[in-house]
Amino acid sequence: MRLHRNLVDAVVDGFLQINNDGLYADKVIERLLKRDKRWGSKDRAFIAETLYELIRYKRLYTEIAQEKAPFTVQSTRRVFAVWAVLRGITLPEWYFEGTPERRIKGRFDALSKERAVRESVPDWLDALGVKELGEEVWTRELHALNQQAQVVLRVNTLKTDKAALQAQLSKEGYETAPLEELPDALQLEKRANVFLSEAFKQGLFELQDAASQRVAPLLLGDWTPAQGSLKVADCCAGAGGKTLHLASLMGGKGKIVAMDIYQQKLDELSRRAKRNGAFNIETRPVEAKYLKRQRGSFDKVLIDAPCSGLGVLRRNPDTKWKLTPEFLDQIRSTQVQILEQYSQLVKDGGQLVYATCSVLPSENQQQVQRFLQSPAGQRFTLVEEHQIWATEGYDGFYMAKLLKNEK
Repeated sequence: MRLHRNLVDAVVDGFLQINNDGLYADKVIERLLKRDKRWGSKDRAFIAETLYELIRYKRLYTEIAQEKAPFTVQSTRRVFAVWAVLRGITLPEWYFEGTPERRIKGRFDALSKERAVRESVPDWLDALGVKELGEEVWTRELHALNQQAQVVLRVNTLKTDKAALQAQLSKEGYETAPLEELPDALQLEKRANVFLSEAFKQGLFELQDAASQRVAPLLLGDWTPAQGSLKVADCCAGAGGKTLHLASLMGGKGKIVAMDIYQQKLDELSRRAKRNGAFNIETRPVEAKYLKRQRGSFDKVLIDAPCSGLGVLRRNPDTKWKLTPEFLDQIRSTQVQILEQYSQLVKDGGQLVYATCSVLPSENQQQVQRFLQSPAGQRFTLVEEHQIWATEGYDGFYMAKLLKNEK
């Protein structure tokens, strides 16, 4: 591989923004890729994938380079040199002279014996993972979470079907393969920017990980449009990935109320819904008066709760460097409050799904059991729950379905 100065400079700049300025990696990369219109798809892929790799293994690479935050341009270039040497990439003369390749490989061999350094997580997070999951499970899961995420699409069945979308994408140069266990999923054979496709602009699909695509079907269960319309609440909708999946599965019928505390996310959901042709979605900022009026009025309620995000480190590797023990304590308290608050929306005989993109039992199974033992959860029964591990090939996810018993 031949390294180009302007591409390396972009990677170095991005590393500094993410680590010194605390910016989110996806946003930094999005801006970086617009820096030079002359860059082709391979150039953009190099910047994005290399930067994610440096963030993913930041602890390992920085300890090999013996560099610490706050980083400078020069110290970041030394971190980049570690990445290049370990990948067998020759550094050009313009980079810097005298790269200690033998010392880099020696330190890699020595440091790789320690899991927290090898898989690049803070010591406190490694200890927490062992405490909650055990050495064996945590070791496997942590390694899986450091792999590059697959690109999975969800067919928007309001506008097309899997076979038709696959054919159209193929004509546009995007080859996909179906995921048999998920009726609406296609996986890209080769990474590419599918947002540039006409199929995306026409609203024929959304990007949604395979694990995430299991949430909406769990909530709807065996329901079909022939059984009548549903009233559904998506209580932590965000920009609406699961909301749009619900709308698609419901055939655009019934009513979905998508709620969130951030209006900008709801605005994005509205734009996506219009592109998808999903007109049964109503967006609402969270309001106490509305929640009080709507108690016991929803057939189905989805709580895609805010969480640590540990299950999605593949696509958001910078998360592990932003997490703190204090934040985890805070988010667990928020989960308790959200379960208590939004469970009141479920009508008698209705159902609730609680989901997170975390692999920690303290955010998942333990929260559900705590809710069931609380006054708010006394009338609920756990129907089924699923822990999806990153070792299965996609995001780590948890989901539990609860039934509200009749009085």
